[in-house]
Amino acid sequence: MKIHPTYAAVFLLWSATFPGTAQSIASHWSGASSGADNPPPAMVTSAQGSSYIPLDNWIYGALDRLHGMGYIDTAFLGIRPWTRLSIAHMLEESADSVQNSSDDEARELFLAIRREVQPDVDNPTTLLHPDGMLESVYAEGRGISGTSLRDSFHLGQTIVNDYGRPYEHGFNFYGGLSARAEAGRFSVYFRGEYQHSPSADGYSPDLRSYLSDTVDTVDLATHPEQETLPDTHIRSQNNARLMEGYVSYQVLNHEVAFGKMDHWLSPARGGALLISNNAQNAYEFQIDRIEPLRIPGLSKITGPFRYEFYVGSLKGHTEPNAPWEHVEKISFKPYRDLEFGFSRLVIWGGEGHVPITLHSFLKSFFSVANVSYAEKNSRNDPGARFAAFDFNWRLPFMRHWITLYSDSFVHDDVSPVDAPRRAAYHPGIYLSRMPGLQHLDLRAEAATTDASAASNRNKNGQFFYWETIQRQGPTNEGYLLGDWVGRNAKGGQAWATWHFSPKDQVGVAYRHVKASQQFFTGGSTQNDYAVSARKWFAKQFQVEGSVQYESWTIPLYQSGKQSDTTVAARFTWFPPRKD
Repeated sequence: MKIHPTYAAVFLLWSATFPGTAQSIASHWSGASSGADNPPPAMVTSAQGSSYIPLDNWIYGALDRLHGMGYIDTAFLGIRPWTRLSIAHMLEESADSVQNSSDDEARELFLAIRREVQPDVDNPTTLLHPDGMLESVYAEGRGISGTSLRDSFHLGQTIVNDYGRPYEHGFNFYGGLSARAEAGRFSVYFRGEYQHSPSADGYSPDLRSYLSDTVDTVDLATHPEQETLPDTHIRSQNNARLMEGYVSYQVLNHEVAFGKMDHWLSPARGGALLISNNAQNAYEFQIDRIEPLRIPGLSKITGPFRYEFYVGSLKGHTEPNAPWEHVEKISFKPYRDLEFGFSRLVIWGGEGHVPITLHSFLKSFFSVANVSYAEKNSRNDPGARFAAFDFNWRLPFMRHWITLYSDSFVHDDVSPVDAPRRAAYHPGIYLSRMPGLQHLDLRAEAATTDASAASNRNKNGQFFYWETIQRQGPTNEGYLLGDWVGRNAKGGQAWATWHFSPKDQVGVAYRHVKASQQFFTGGSTQNDYAVSARKWFAKQFQVEGSVQYESWTIPLYQSGKQSDTTVAARFTWFPPRKD
């Protein structure tokens, strides 16, 4: 009998309601010495509410590198973002091993990250003394020359993992601010942004008709306004957008939250096959186990684990309109160097198809068996079901140097584990440093959604990220929730980064993707070359810059080889915290 990992998550949620099942977390900082970089031990309150750090913050790259060096063993890379206090707990667990080692590079990383979260540890909030602050103010200018791609559901994207921000040829601008507040177990977070992009020519009527009618099988005459399909003329955008905004309550090491929140369910850097920040966040209700959980007896086999559940609505769908999604993820750490996780995404409901009720939710949540076309077209449709499996492994004898990882994804199967030939894959390797070059790290990843066993069904991209009823698939406001590689395509990325300090760096990157001719006539080839840099000034100002050159060939869209260049600069001010 097949048991989907979501049932395990239900069991764990029940188990977690009993405080005695949770492993206690260390209550103070460990330090080898005192001084400016080693403040006195400070209590960390496990019952305290804490906001999440956004996925585009510098701290995730630093934490990933520190983990790749063989530290922060309690970090779960497959479930991000992390709260500020959960990061503090990760550092607590590794404090002795880092500070007692001769690893200067790891020690510098550790201290930089600790300085970021230390104020939250030193000043625990209470309901009587709420703590609020303006977290950041930023502005970004982005100039694009040439014709860029912004159609993740079909022809490709020039700029990926960018919260679905609009961009077009010419000058684009994004300016915003973030603020947070904590009061006892409560936390509130806000991040708002003004976005501008110029007008541009879109797809021709013939191209729109082909992609809608032949590839997506959505009647363009009935549904002319499709978020996943650029219009013939794209109007300039001047939007005020809520990027993130939520209220959460901490109970038994769970953050129970409502609003817009980041999600990244993969250990990979370049993309996550199920959920990433490629699209803008959706409004949702979430339950997130923010600290590793141990259940006596069971955890002797599985090790500690974490899980996450959320449910919310998706926008930009027309076939059917206004469906909902629910996502479940559970990750295990049976060994300090090995983590693996199972996740599931189901899109169900929609106007004129299945009403959004508790009954339809429970049916989609527990449904794992195949269903007939008659049932799919009825009010008993369980929805479009997608599942993923991922792992990351610090290699034996090289755990301070090399990490292997992979993400995998299936449609209408219980898990990639029992249907490997019908799965999409996103594997990678990370070298946290090089012999003799301690400041250099290297990373390479591949990605494919062109499963050979499903090639007959993969025609016109109608397998991964597409479904007979939910034809706009896992998208929100027109952008894929998952991997930039898209439908019926293969690709890869590589990065080389030189770290001048834990916060300052310069890097080069390359990205390639090739869509199959089975997807659309002529297929596509896309190559991106990028240089980026980040520099901090006076501990409060962060400056980031990048230049990306892209060449692409898509005969269906434009004849001949095309190119575009993107130059971006971002300035961020982090006001000093006043305690």
